Amino acid sequence: MTQAWWLNPCKPVGANAVENATARQQQLTKPAGSLGRLESVAVQLAGLQGQVKPTLDQVWIAIFAGDHGVVAEGVSAFPQEVTGQMLLNFVSGGAAISVLARQLGAQLEVVDLGTVTPSLNLTGVRHLNIGPGTANFAKGAAMTQAQGELALQGGRDSVLRAKAAGAQLFIGGEMGIGNTTAASALACALLDCPVAHLTGPGTGLNAEGVSHKAQVIERALALHAAQRGDALQTLFNLGGFEIAALVGAYLACAQEGVAVLVDGFICTVAALVAVRLNPACREWLLFGHRGAEPGHRHVLETLGAEPLLELGLRLGEGSGAALAVPLLRLACDLHGQMATFAEAAVADRPA
Repeated sequence: MTQAWWLNPCKPVGANAVENATARQQQLTKPAGSLGRLESVAVQLAGLQGQVKPTLDQVWIAIFAGDHGVVAEGVSAFPQEVTGQMLLNFVSGGAAISVLARQLGAQLEVVDLGTVTPSLNLTGVRHLNIGPGTANFAKGAAMTQAQGELALQGGRDSVLRAKAAGAQLFIGGEMGIGNTTAASALACALLDCPVAHLTGPGTGLNAEGVSHKAQVIERALALHAAQRGDALQTLFNLGGFEIAALVGAYLACAQEGVAVLVDGFICTVAALVAVRLNPACREWLLFGHRGAEPGHRHVLETLGAEPLLELGLRLGEGSGAALAVPLLRLACDLHGQMATFAEAAVADRPA
């Protein structure tokens, strides 16, 4: 195995910035705690940025795409060709995340780790060509060790580009027909949770489809049971290229000191894998929303995560996290721009 960079230490959170930001919150012209989560998230961002008044002017959104061999088992309502077609939609500006990135003034990067569509060469897409999608994990490992490490590195490289561009917040999104099946299988393996609890409709399966999807996952879990205690090997056995890229990105963010805003179910499962591999990365993760996919709530609870929004979303693409960015920006503005009691000559408590 090559050197396991993903195990490198994560950057410490700025304790002084947290202390000073907490003190500032107590001095602002409002009752203490009256802005609820907006206060705590501003303090958290202060610690991650190492400054009393954090800002989120520079946001980087990376969409990681990959196809899944398990689609051969009939677990998706959409054909695999949709993955490649959506790549064009992303860079043409027509996808939901494309609209959101424009509105936020965010940098949008699209990374194709490996799709079944042959010879894709789209302007504006980084094609890594790790493979024509993963293998069918109901019959063998989804990816080789080498492919898995390339996918992890693909996520890390995106973060290094984001950091070089001055990004203060990293959002990872995903696109890959069949990836809720991979995410559910991963979560079940890591959490030792009943498959029925973590398996949902994905892009729109009916009850019969969900039941079949659960059966496929059960078979895969039995096949790979011997390696269930190894988080990295479980990722390579059951994950997708884009899920591995998300794992790599989250770990690199924690190591490089870039705050992360995690999106929906698939991204949260990637976050779970990242935390299992390198627990210190957890401090660098904020969570954008709680989605409609049944397993999302359970994985969030396992991570002790409190999402900012709950809007019944199940799109993916990083869309739920992007929707939470204005809330984070406003939290920073309130924290940084409100007057203190002394500045406003307002009594902060009865004489």
